[in-house]
Amino acid sequence: MAELIRVDHKDGDRFEIDIRQHVVSVDQPVGNGGEDTAPTPTELFMGSLAACVAFYSRRFLARHDLPTDGLSVTAEFAMGVRPARVSEVGLQIRVPDGVSDEKRAALLAVASHCTVHNSLEQPPEVTIELAVPAPSSS
Repeated sequence: MAELIRVDHKDGDRFEIDIRQHVVSVDQPVGNGGEDTAPTPTELFMGSLAACVAFYSRRFLARHDLPTDGLSVTAEFAMGVRPARVSEVGLQIRVPDGVSDEKRAALLAVASHCTVHNSLEQPPEVTIELAVPAPSSS
């Protein structure tokens, strides 16, 4: 595997995610025991999906010399139980004025195949294991 992301506990339910030279925080709402200092991991996950759709949409519009001002993507999601998960997602792309119906259909096709969406449609193999503790220096 080539990409590496590290998550470190800070305090309570707050963690920092180190991604290359960027740091992103996650937390839980006060009602769930956190301090609500940042989005939850699930909200960040949904934000990542919406941002990926927005990125592919903007690239499509720019490649076809179409306007990008006003482009936005909203994500709405519902939680499921047993197992706890996101059970339903709805994404809506607000397309700038000046994009024909023909280009809108093509934009939707391109945006529907963003990397994060593809990863949900064709899930990766995920392994979770405990790291071997470093030897103590006594």
